[in-house]
Amino acid sequence: MKHSSLALHETMEVHEMLNFKTVCITKSKMMQGLVFDQDLKNLMEKDVQQSITAINDLQELLSKAPTLQ
Repeated sequence: MKHSSLALHETMEVHEMLNFKTVCITKSKMMQGLVFDQDLKNLMEKDVQQSITAINDLQELLSKAPTLQ
């Protein structure tokens, strides 16, 4: 049996992951200004790029979420 939308509990889980990744990207971007080591800055920038990808994927999943009426 295949479903084309997320269940309500799955929607909540995806929303929580989206919030977490948003906090991660915010923290990494803010901390980059305080870091002097270039290797660490590069690692933080990689984290930002991966978080952007994850956020886009999670937003796509949320588009399949059921709507309340």
